Amino acid sequence: MENHQEKSQEEMVKEAVNEAKRTAKCAEENETDSAEDAKGSKNQAEKAVDADQPEDAKEAEDADQSEETDSTEEADGKEQDADRKSGKKLFGKKDKKDKKDEKIEELTDKLTRQMAEFDNFRKRTDKEKAQMYEVGAKDIIEKILPVVDNFERGLDAVKEEDKEDPFVQGMEKVYKQLMTTLEGIEVKPIEAVGQEFDPNLHNAVMHVEDENIGENIITEEFQKGYTYRDTVVRHSMVKVAN
Repeated sequence: MENHQEKSQEEMVKEAVNEAKRTAKCAEENETDSAEDAKGSKNQAEKAVDADQPEDAKEAEDADQSEETDSTEEADGKEQDADRKSGKKLFGKKDKKDKKDEKIEELTDKLTRQMAEFDNFRKRTDKEKAQMYEVGAKDIIEKILPVVDNFERGLDAVKEEDKEDPFVQGMEKVYKQLMTTLEGIEVKPIEAVGQEFDPNLHNAVMHVEDENIGENIITEEFQKGYTYRDTVVRHSMVKVAN
């Protein structure tokens, strides 16, 4: 009787243990199923959100990603260019000039200076030649003018009845040719009689009081004056009224 009761108790204990194991196993399986169900629900929710999202939004998002990529690439390109430029500055310096090039530059500079000096010398020489020519021409003209004066005095002394004489006519022709030659080299007589006295052109050697003549008017010329290219070679000797 006691053995039967002990076995019954043992069986009851075993059954209780087995029941506890089954309960624990069921609880574990339920927990695993719940986790899988939650994960599947999350995936389904994400798919639903992607399906409901507008195509424009997707395109905008893709465009933003593409623009971000392009900006990154452009920044990388600029950085590479900067590196190349800095590399050129650091390592691309021009080598020192060759001695031949330095000699060529030195000779070229020397030749340029000499050409400039020669040009200045030529201009200065031309100016000096012109001045010498002016001085020489004026000196010759001054020496010729007394000859002209003598021709004029001689022709003025010829009587009216002797003007048809061949000798007198020959002298007149020589005088005219001489005056034409002087005019050809820009030697011109200064106007005097009837003109107002000008100290730059005339030399007053006599004054006369005459109420019928205006003030500072030349009434008589004693010796002709001449100019050469607007320069006075000889002043006119004149008489001035009042």
